[in-house]
Amino acid sequence: MISIFGIKIFAQKSHVVPPEWSKNAVIYEVNLRQYTEEGTFNAFAEHLPRLKEMGIDILWFMPIHPIGEKNRKGSLGSYYSVKDFKAVNPEHGTIEDFKSLVNQIHEMGMYVLIDWVANHAAWDNVLVDTNPEFFTVDENGNFIPPVPDWSDVIDFDYDNKELWNYMKSALKFWVEECNIDGYRCDVAGMVPTEFWNEVRKELDEIKPVFMLAEWETPEMHEFAFDMTYAWDLHHLMNDIAKGSKSVEDLNKYWKKEKKNYPEEAYRMIFTSNHDENSWNGTVFERLGDAAEAMLVLSATVEGMPLVYSGQEAGLDKRLEFFEKDLIDWKEHKFFDLYKKLFSLKKKNKALWNGNFGGNIQKIKTGKDKSVYSFLREKDGDKVFVIINLSAIPQTIKLNNRDISGSYYNLFSEENIFITGNDEFNLDAWSYKVFGSIQ
Repeated sequence: MISIFGIKIFAQKSHVVPPEWSKNAVIYEVNLRQYTEEGTFNAFAEHLPRLKEMGIDILWFMPIHPIGEKNRKGSLGSYYSVKDFKAVNPEHGTIEDFKSLVNQIHEMGMYVLIDWVANHAAWDNVLVDTNPEFFTVDENGNFIPPVPDWSDVIDFDYDNKELWNYMKSALKFWVEECNIDGYRCDVAGMVPTEFWNEVRKELDEIKPVFMLAEWETPEMHEFAFDMTYAWDLHHLMNDIAKGSKSVEDLNKYWKKEKKNYPEEAYRMIFTSNHDENSWNGTVFERLGDAAEAMLVLSATVEGMPLVYSGQEAGLDKRLEFFEKDLIDWKEHKFFDLYKKLFSLKKKNKALWNGNFGGNIQKIKTGKDKSVYSFLREKDGDKVFVIINLSAIPQTIKLNNRDISGSYYNLFSEENIFITGNDEFNLDAWSYKVFGSIQ
């Protein structure tokens, strides 16, 4: 961090070294409660071959800890109201079951993150009795939630450095005991960044880990986190689908990204997650007819794509957050769509993450308010994408020799030569993805 005229400016450099296996990875969020009738680690394991086939590399499990009972919301409570940071929720199984699941995932060449709630704990967390000084209190000495609406949890006081030591020991526990590969850190910006900087260093001494922050500020990438949430892009996709923003806003977004974030930074790209689905609506509610086009966009722009539980099955309901509400596992075209896109990402360096991949080069089409067209290129690999981000059919004419070459049409499965002066007809919310032939 440097300071100019008293204004803090983020130095465009990250000291984080992502694990080698993450360079072309795709991440998947696991909602265990809603995944199977049993809601257990063992029942979830039966889905691993399907997820591997789809091209998933990283499985992020929502918190696996016991859930608080005092001031619980709903009948089952929130995953994010943690009763014991060093234990497993018995609804999911035992710690031995979890270790077995981690081993199975590793044997299949995939990796495991668990969700970590460092900012707060359940009202009946074990620390309330053993270390009440770890918690924030009001003027009357009463525990308080970090946010009024989060009435089922109480706030940790990070002015107490003994809390830092406890939390670091708990984070190390799951890496050492269960061999997990890293963490997704809940509301990471509500915890001191210096804490995360120390945590990353100490975890990497055990094994190279991958760290995802549920936050968006660039300083998270300086010493602690490999990846942050691309919230701005998520909201922009919603707005484009509604017609209140256009492709021109996407171009502005990428300029801002380049200015603000280190080139090494991974950004997580998503059309849904547990919060969006439960509180703001399914992808079909928010994106409507644009849902499929935005899926393609999220898998081809710079960043690591996220799939939330059930998206590949066309999840079309808001999953209850505090109750049992099963995902309807059915065949859906999104599974094959993800599978094709993720297969391309694995082998084509242009789509890799961070500075392992290629930058977006905007390709003009003559319909640049409605059609988003771009080229990504890395070490001779190319991916050329055209997406009609409007409800109106478009005919576009290219005039750019930079994209000239032999390509494979990912969805028609045909070889094609693109001259750079080509014309394409696009239906409303339709797309074309071309990968270079090597």
